[in-house]
Amino acid sequence: LPTSRWSFLNYLVAHGRFFDFMAARRASASRAEFADYMSWVAHGLASTEFGDPVETIRHDGRDFVLQAASGQRWLSRAVSVGVGLQPNIPDFAQPGPDFLHAAHWLDQRAPLAGRRVAVIGGGQSGAEIVLDLLGRDPAPAQIIWISRRSGYWTLQEGAFIDQFFTPEYVTAWRQQSAPARAAVLAEQKYASDGITPATADAIYDALYQRRRQGREDVLLRPGREVLAIRRSRNAQRIEARVTGNELPEHCEADLVVLATGYRQALPDCLQPLAGRLQKQPDGGLALDAHYRVLWDGPPETPLYAMNHGRNSHGIADPQISLAAWRSAVILNDLSGQKLFQIQPSGQVAPMVDWPGQTAPGAPERDIIATAMAVAHP
Repeated sequence: LPTSRWSFLNYLVAHGRFFDFMAARRASASRAEFADYMSWVAHGLASTEFGDPVETIRHDGRDFVLQAASGQRWLSRAVSVGVGLQPNIPDFAQPGPDFLHAAHWLDQRAPLAGRRVAVIGGGQSGAEIVLDLLGRDPAPAQIIWISRRSGYWTLQEGAFIDQFFTPEYVTAWRQQSAPARAAVLAEQKYASDGITPATADAIYDALYQRRRQGREDVLLRPGREVLAIRRSRNAQRIEARVTGNELPEHCEADLVVLATGYRQALPDCLQPLAGRLQKQPDGGLALDAHYRVLWDGPPETPLYAMNHGRNSHGIADPQISLAAWRSAVILNDLSGQKLFQIQPSGQVAPMVDWPGQTAPGAPERDIIATAMAVAHP
């Protein structure tokens, strides 16, 4: 039997799908099934509550004071915030009924048949929306896929790429200088922010079949930077330019979907503490090695943050691949005990000698805290 009651294997057993899943020979679970698994775990835990958002988090000098929308109030010695990122709405997009961020795509119910739909953004979210549109029957009148990237790039995959998503790499990453980390982040972009090969191949196959049938209702426009979107009669007029070309291009759409990603932002509930929290250049909260937010509060009442460490902990930070490990790091720090083994036991050397790699068991230098102390005297 699975060791943990809440493991994915036990989820499959509990739903009578273990043997069916294994027989499918899938390399991974689908997004839909994994979301269902996470919901199953969350609703099965007695310690979870839903439908009562925390509106404010204050500190009374001794404890954190959490106030919920229902009026419920808690005192806590520590708080871990993991509310995620916020949809990124570019300056060129004016809110309105004809605009939709990808985060809300599954919620939209407007009829799409006979309408022109423009998807802006060449990452995985944009690709999945385009694939969804390609399968609609009745179909949209036209699908326009615009990306600032020079092509519709797929994810970099492979065993050595997966080494970026290991605790050893995160530890080594933190030892490097800020300029070195910035350069590596740019180089690793498509290790975490590309289109999955399966999605790209499915889109390509659908487009090929359309061309075979003589249909020309899909327009692919990579290498374009959108400059403005303006209302024109009963449509949205999209103005874009090719890199290095000052002459703008134009197209029109009835619905614009913004697959423009997400941005770091201070969670609304932390606004009462905003002036006491240190920030990273991307707007995220500054974190130490244990995911503690750097702030002026007492160290015995730590504030932890998830999904704010891309600059301080590398590209693995927003990924679920190290979610359990990050939680173990936080719980070890909070308890002051070694509840979980978060590094390889013994003196086993890592497979890759990453720049900044320390010897097994050596303490990690907290260079982020040092950098922030200089930036925020």
